[in-house]
Amino acid sequence: MTAAKILAQFPERVAATVSSLRQILLRHLKGITEQPDPKANVIGYSYGAGYKNLICTIILSKKGIKLGFYKGSELPDRKKLLTGSGKVHRYVEIDSEEDIGDPALLELLEHAVQARERRLGAG
Repeated sequence: MTAAKILAQFPERVAATVSSLRQILLRHLKGITEQPDPKANVIGYSYGAGYKNLICTIILSKKGIKLGFYKGSELPDRKKLLTGSGKVHRYVEIDSEEDIGDPALLELLEHAVQARERRLGAG
């Protein structure tokens, strides 16, 4: 199933916001692979197989949209966008287009890419 088919299950406002978020991710994460998981209503973004290559996930639910970060608990977050109480994962709640355009969100994405490079010993 494609990301578009996952989005078709949600209200237009949610689908439109996720579409904008997807565009930002694909534009700023050069060469990233988009991996839809229809059973979990998740779209993953990684540079290869396995968690070590995962950068982030779009998590869709009836409650809203979250941009999840693998090992988000370890990322610098100067604007305190990350929430969640998991030992490893953290997420940013995306409520609007304005949230997507926040420069601090792009900064988190860059930190996530750098963290992946460190995990692989490439940075």
